[in-house]
Amino acid sequence: MKKSSILVLCLAFLLLAGCAGPNTAAHTASAGGTIAGFWRGLWHGGIAPFAFFLSLFTNGVSVYEVHNNGVWYNWGFLIGVLADGCVCGAGAKKR
Repeated sequence: MKKSSILVLCLAFLLLAGCAGPNTAAHTASAGGTIAGFWRGLWHGGIAPFAFFLSLFTNGVSVYEVHNNGVWYNWGFLIGVLADGCVCGAGAKKR
């Protein structure tokens, strides 16, 4: 990797890290009275590509549930997103 590519990646990481902050809605129930846990996080991670696409055109769809139970929801979401990548990567042809 070139030094300029590494510099660009580091700057992009710092920019994205600057957007991160605490989730003040964690461990609080949503309007429906539910708190998303591991299984809902797994589901949301699995449908994240579709939810992202829909969120570009509608206000009622979001990619990540802010009313969650914290670490377990995050683990489920991460596993769901990683499973998407594995499924898509398995279908790619090697040349």
